[in-house]
Amino acid sequence: MRVLQIHSAYREPGGEEAVARVEAALLRRGGHEVVEYHVQNPRSAGAATAALAVSSWNVRAARRVAEVAARVRPEVAHVHNTWFSLSPSIFPALRKLGVPVVATLHNYRLMCSNGLLFRDGRPCELCVGSHPWHGVRYRCFRNSTVASVAAAGVIAINDARHTWTRDVDLFLALTEFARARYIKGGLPAGKIVVKPNVVLDLGPRPDRASRSNRVLYVGRLSLEKGVRELIDAWTAADRSPLELMVVGDGPLRAELEQQAAGRVSFAGRIHHDDVRHLMAQARALVFPSRWYETFGLVVVEAMAAGLPVIVGDLGGMPELVSPQAGWRVSPPESPGAWSTALDGLRDDAAVDRRGRLGRVAYEQRFSGDVGLRALEDAYDRARRRARETRR
Repeated sequence: MRVLQIHSAYREPGGEEAVARVEAALLRRGGHEVVEYHVQNPRSAGAATAALAVSSWNVRAARRVAEVAARVRPEVAHVHNTWFSLSPSIFPALRKLGVPVVATLHNYRLMCSNGLLFRDGRPCELCVGSHPWHGVRYRCFRNSTVASVAAAGVIAINDARHTWTRDVDLFLALTEFARARYIKGGLPAGKIVVKPNVVLDLGPRPDRASRSNRVLYVGRLSLEKGVRELIDAWTAADRSPLELMVVGDGPLRAELEQQAAGRVSFAGRIHHDDVRHLMAQARALVFPSRWYETFGLVVVEAMAAGLPVIVGDLGGMPELVSPQAGWRVSPPESPGAWSTALDGLRDDAAVDRRGRLGRVAYEQRFSGDVGLRALEDAYDRARRRARETRR
């Protein structure tokens, strides 16, 4: 099968770029041809402003995508992100050429200005099933009225012209939780299937997780990620001999470094391959996110490495981590609840048992072979739907 993979990359590479890269590798490994059409969101303020101005409907981007599709003649196009250099204008351009279209819902941007369903430090569903202009009132995107108008405009304009319902054949939600939010937001239930992300396997860990004293946090250092509450919980008690390593960067880093005390280190942003190797030598991963994560790629990477995981009981996290493979913290915003869960990491037998069961769950649900079959099934479904609806 010839697949055209389309993606607008963010200025700071993240999970979406990793997913697109892994899926392209899996498809090629499965004997499929993948043509990648990736663009980079502008880095300079002037270029970003110009692109944001046409983010609702970028005629030039649609023309370029159509030219690539006409030359490649794909059997299916898989769109990972259009925000903001491509815009939803590419969907009808592909449909006009008769190309079946699959789109992955990596975030909530089709109904939420900031894409997170998160405002004022807590989950927010004010725009779900209503309209996106609440996001302008609360300056939800970058705390800017102008930027929020642009983001809300993308949603409103394409809702009005039925871009999502008419020009996309199949949406891939990453969890049942995210699928339910999108159905509540107005997407047809029959057009959304759940296909979790997967990660490549580095093989079993070299030693038991309990042999290590290092606990990892991996992710952006920002409000919605819950790192502040994690460090509060960590420093509320003597955790020795355990140590917390915070991997990542973001706007809260300076504050968190001042807040942290005793056996907490900050590694900054490091290469993804180095993160995977750190996981293979760590004791556990903590994932204290406070927003409705559509997935949690780092959680699955930890499970692949045989690490037990502590997650907040929020959003799609309970679908990824069973009580047998980790700890769920409820309520997820409570430092006290996190402190109790962290106490469980002292139990060597529990750490090893949960790590082994997490590895089993990874092999059964999130491995490369599982992901390839799910992609092939999704593409077949989209092609059938395109044939049925475009006669």
